[in-house]
Amino acid sequence: MERESFLKRYGPLILTGVLVGAAAVALTAWGNPQNMGFCIACFLRDIAGALNFQRAGFTAETGTGIVQYARPEIMGLVLGAALIALGRKEFRPKGGSSPMVRFVIAVFVMIGALVFLGCPLRMVIRIGGGDLNAVVGLVGFVLGILIGIVFLKRGFSLKRAYRQSMTEGLIFPGLMLALLVILFAAPQLLQRSVSGPGSMAAPAAAALAVALAVGAADQRSRLCMVGGIRDAVLFRDFRLISAFIAIIVTVMAGNLLVGNGLTFSFAGQPVAHSDGLWNLLGMVLVGWGSVLLGGCPLRQLILAGEGNTDSAVTVTGFIVGAAAAHNLGLASSADGIGTGPVAWAVGIGFVLFAVISVANTNQLEG
Repeated sequence: MERESFLKRYGPLILTGVLVGAAAVALTAWGNPQNMGFCIACFLRDIAGALNFQRAGFTAETGTGIVQYARPEIMGLVLGAALIALGRKEFRPKGGSSPMVRFVIAVFVMIGALVFLGCPLRMVIRIGGGDLNAVVGLVGFVLGILIGIVFLKRGFSLKRAYRQSMTEGLIFPGLMLALLVILFAAPQLLQRSVSGPGSMAAPAAAALAVALAVGAADQRSRLCMVGGIRDAVLFRDFRLISAFIAIIVTVMAGNLLVGNGLTFSFAGQPVAHSDGLWNLLGMVLVGWGSVLLGGCPLRQLILAGEGNTDSAVTVTGFIVGAAAAHNLGLASSADGIGTGPVAWAVGIGFVLFAVISVANTNQLEG
């Protein structure tokens, strides 16, 4: 009986974690950058580049930047979630919960992620690949979540969302479908890197198929990187965090299986830097902001696929944040942190999050 209860509570999430980890390893083996098989922040940044919102590393010789590609993984995640939600009658459009506040938070969450060089999902994938810089990022991520939890306990809320029309809910998945059609039918309309991380990609059809499966599984399991730590601290509920662990273990095993090797170190890790302070602070910003938003970047994509227009606004904020990070020199690279006003940007993000947290807290302890 206890075994059945455990399998019922933890089984779907662990299986989803294994699927996500296996997908990350497979996509890397098929061409995606190493330790970046699935990175929501990186892929949204690449989409911003594909739309020519940013041209990081642009050269006249190639006519492109180094992080420009309409990654089908993003479209697949949204559409996979949308198809399952529609099929199970769980597509329930709603929104109106402080959309502009969510947009601003999302911009700075993305800036923090690109200072670290990855979203929470890539953070655990990097840990599974032996990148100890990501362990530093994990410490920062947990600290950020703990700060957010302080305000949750005191009544933080971005207010309620309201039911919206089916048309409203379908707009974001429709945009993702349109971008996908352009990618396959008229790719010349989009920018595509010929060097750098943007040029490294799994075959588009394979990437789409994998992402559709992951999007569907995530919609059913409610997987969320932030939610795992938040629920463990607030409710002593370790279901979501079990998927977190399953991803790391699967990526480790997968890397050994496909011959990528597993070297635990700070130096020489792919698409990563070893500036501990900024790895930490970038992920503090991501953790805190994601608690305020109610979910990590992956979760926001899945919710947008279910018709949540607040999450659609949030994802739009991520894309704008990615463009701003590169255009203003805030994004890090393998050589270190960006050349722009990184400290100012991260500092402003912390101040804004503090103001938003206090302003939307109903019950301060006195």
